Amino acid sequence: MTDRLRGKVALITGGASGLGANAAILMVQEGAHVVVADIAVDRGKAVADKLGSSGHFVKLDVTSEDNWKAAIRDAVDKFGALHVLVNSAGIGLGKTVEEITLEEWRKVHAIDLDGVFLGCKHGVAEIKKHTHRLGGSVINISSISGIIAGANMAAYNSAKAGVRLLSKSVALHCAKSGYNIRCNSVHPTFIDTPILDRYRDRFGNEVMQQKLGRQVPIGRLGRPEEVGWALVFLASDESSFMTGSEVVIDGGISAM
Repeated sequence: MTDRLRGKVALITGGASGLGANAAILMVQEGAHVVVADIAVDRGKAVADKLGSSGHFVKLDVTSEDNWKAAIRDAVDKFGALHVLVNSAGIGLGKTVEEITLEEWRKVHAIDLDGVFLGCKHGVAEIKKHTHRLGGSVINISSISGIIAGANMAAYNSAKAGVRLLSKSVALHCAKSGYNIRCNSVHPTFIDTPILDRYRDRFGNEVMQQKLGRQVPIGRLGRPEEVGWALVFLASDESSFMTGSEVVIDGGISAM
């Protein structure tokens, strides 16, 4: 490892599993201290325990502004600063505009978009206090579905597209304000994480891999670390001239 993140403190939502958990592991390997934030307490604590003294768990419901304030305060109390925020918490829902209920629509947006807004609002306010030596970075996990629509993804498309443009607005605000904080969005396609378990349970793992892999020009699902290393890059000062950008990790889908 290269200590690319030495001295940095990161808070990762959705850190109990999937892309969030993988990012936590890679960032600690690269020298960061990481706060694993999730509503799933047992799984979140298990991930934080694997990180040793460089990890810490905090319970966070991303739809709660009070939870956000407390989580950020906890991170700073534990590690003395905050430099990196990864908004990775999210849910999916495959329903058309006719099928989806207003309650379901609001739930997807509350977690996938409102949660990112609250993280950006309170994260930027804290990170700007700590960027005199190390640059700050907000990384918002959107999706390829925030760029390319699907007939049965009405709420998910809307929320993830909102994350894409919100990230650009945050980036411009931070740049104009001279905060030394960058903000970028990341757009993965199918990554082999627990978010695909509903397909795994329905078809079996092998058939699921084949069905989804056929939709990707490279011919397979992505691996968590293929997104995780991009997150490490965005968290590091190697990406110091990169803000308001979209990092597309989709195996070639958007090239078609």
